[in-house]
Amino acid sequence: MKISISVNGRNHRLEANPGTPLADTLRLLGYLEVKKACGTGNCGLCTVLLDDVPVPSCSVITGKASGHRVTTVRGLGKEADDLAACIVAEGVDQCGYCSPGFAVMAVAMKREFRRMGSLPNEEEIKHYLAGNLCRCSGYEGHLRALRRYLEAFK
Repeated sequence: MKISISVNGRNHRLEANPGTPLADTLRLLGYLEVKKACGTGNCGLCTVLLDDVPVPSCSVITGKASGHRVTTVRGLGKEADDLAACIVAEGVDQCGYCSPGFAVMAVAMKREFRRMGSLPNEEEIKHYLAGNLCRCSGYEGHLRALRRYLEAFK
């Protein structure tokens, strides 16, 4: 099946099995920042934005993404760079495998709460990031970095 997909603003047309997980298609196209782990949508490592909505790309089939916009962490540009600076400032320099999915979710959360004109409270932050697995940390560093990132956009 012919698939048309825009990834980070770049249009792609390819022949693909529409039932292939989007994560596999993105990696085939060279977007290796999309990590693969659980394959069931439970760990958050493969999170991308599909028309600005965060989704686990291992649980979205390529056919459903055809005709839509996909944004990986690489496509977030300065927003991801700003978050990375907060992560470094808080000393959350673990292995980094979870970082792309965490960054996509953090930026999506910032955008959502900015539209609402507020900052999320602690419980809202934890709820939003509940689907992001990190085996290296106790999450406290990630939460400090995220609070710093969100505070910068008050």
